[in-house]
Amino acid sequence: MTKIRLPDLKVPLDRRVGWVDLLRVIACFLVVFSHCCDPFVAAFDSDRATFLQGVMCGSLVRACVPLFVMMTGVLLLPVRMELGAFYRKRLGRILLALVFWSLLLPVLYYLYMRYVGTSSPSIDPALFTGEATLRKLWTFVFNFTYDTTPLWYLYMLAGLYFIMPVITPWLERASKRDLRIVLSVWGLSLLLPYVKIAAPLLGYAGNYGNMGLYGECDWNVYGTFYYVSGFAGYLLLAFYLTKFPPAWSWRRMLAICIPSFVVGYLVTSLGFIEMQRHFPGNYAYLEIIWYFAGINVFLMTAPVFLIVQKAAARPRPMLARVAGATFGIYLCHFIFVQGAYDLVVRIPGIPAVVRILLMAFCAFAVSYVVVRAMQRWRVTRRFVE
Repeated sequence: MTKIRLPDLKVPLDRRVGWVDLLRVIACFLVVFSHCCDPFVAAFDSDRATFLQGVMCGSLVRACVPLFVMMTGVLLLPVRMELGAFYRKRLGRILLALVFWSLLLPVLYYLYMRYVGTSSPSIDPALFTGEATLRKLWTFVFNFTYDTTPLWYLYMLAGLYFIMPVITPWLERASKRDLRIVLSVWGLSLLLPYVKIAAPLLGYAGNYGNMGLYGECDWNVYGTFYYVSGFAGYLLLAFYLTKFPPAWSWRRMLAICIPSFVVGYLVTSLGFIEMQRHFPGNYAYLEIIWYFAGINVFLMTAPVFLIVQKAAARPRPMLARVAGATFGIYLCHFIFVQGAYDLVVRIPGIPAVVRILLMAFCAFAVSYVVVRAMQRWRVTRRFVE
């Protein structure tokens, strides 16, 4: 197998991998699009039509984060570096970005809310006082805040980086059958969100008030599938599909991928609407259908990956430049989504779907310009690459 590596922007175009660049851009735009849907999804108590449009759009792009994880698997597995060097390079890269944006974004949000304000009814102004902002500048060592919502991905990505050198020796020895077995076990874990929904309906009352499954309880959060579930499965899936790409014709590819995506989308969108009807205001239950590690989102993710991989897009200069900015766009786009929302809600007479599209394109474009500017200065480049 020829190992795919994504060069930086200084590498000649003929050494780039076109479909990898394309998938990075698609995944990044879908992330921006998904955050543009959130204010409209939050309208379920006040505007049903807006809520439904937000859900139908937001459900369409749930593959965004799994695709980013799969790109990590494509580019970095198996790990060829010595463990310490790998940790220094990869963890150091995201740690710098995490600290920088965890400090900058709350300040930007504070200034924005104070001098511009927002039209979003779902945002509590108390989150953006001077005192609250100062508190965010050190509590990020524990977790992200509203201002830095997209940075949850960096905390998760660090965990994936920790295990990648550990699983590499097995990956190098594993046969196609071995990989399929492990992926099948991971596939079972993708059903857990539905088990979590169904168990109470079938009489499960949990233990001591804890509704955890398969060994989870107040004194143990590590259930049966903990070690073989979640985003690690997408890493393995990407490795498997890169090492053993299906030799399907375009006709067969589309005959499998299109129905898979449609089924996944219908379960995601209609399931979210149904959950909101049964559990109004219960965000924890609403998010179950939108879990990235759920079978419905997997059914949407795999087809996108396979089709882009098979399309084998040629390397192109503009595509390469945008792909090289996707990490930075991901890190900074959230505040531009906020600004885009406050602009589009002032435009009368257009449906939520059109507002979401306008927001997504505007936020993506502004984020790209900001990142390209930061890439040109040696001091700021390290925070977006």
